Amino acid sequence: MRLSTKATAAAAAIAATLSLAAIGTASTASAAPSAAKAAAPVTCTAANTKVTVQQVDRPINHLLLKAKNTGTKTCFAYGAPFLRFDQAQAATPWVEDSKPQAVVTLEPGQTAYAAIGTSSPEGSEGYQAHGLGVHFSNRNMDGSVGNPASAKLPAGGVYVDSSAYVTYWQTSAADALEW
Repeated sequence: MRLSTKATAAAAAIAATLSLAAIGTASTASAAPSAAKAAAPVTCTAANTKVTVQQVDRPINHLLLKAKNTGTKTCFAYGAPFLRFDQAQAATPWVEDSKPQAVVTLEPGQTAYAAIGTSSPEGSEGYQAHGLGVHFSNRNMDGSVGNPASAKLPAGGVYVDSSAYVTYWQTSAADALEW
């Protein structure tokens, strides 16, 4: 009889544990989809970020590009921006060595930074650019997403030549301007 009592007690304990686990799983499962939906990050685009350009004193012939998350969700700034000065036929090349260790993740209100080198003594075919189109990269970094953002260049424009480049998105202006 003693084994029977122990077996019954053990079975009751297992049943209670399983019931509690099922209740915990049910409440977690019902809460998870709504929390995941609200927190699901999106790709940064012109629709959820504000893009600005700032002229900097150092290094010379550089601009600082800023992309501020103005949306309500976290967004990923993949790779580097595709830049188009005026009616340029090709995007400004990226500095591969500036690739950060992780994708830049912007909570609402946070800003990503990229440095733009506009010209150098080695450059050729220079001109005064007055407009800048900024396309955000897709996750695979093989194309852009959404419509381009327009960034206002400093008054009078900016001299750009064939040596122009842009860095990958960075989490700080100092990191971007190292290039």
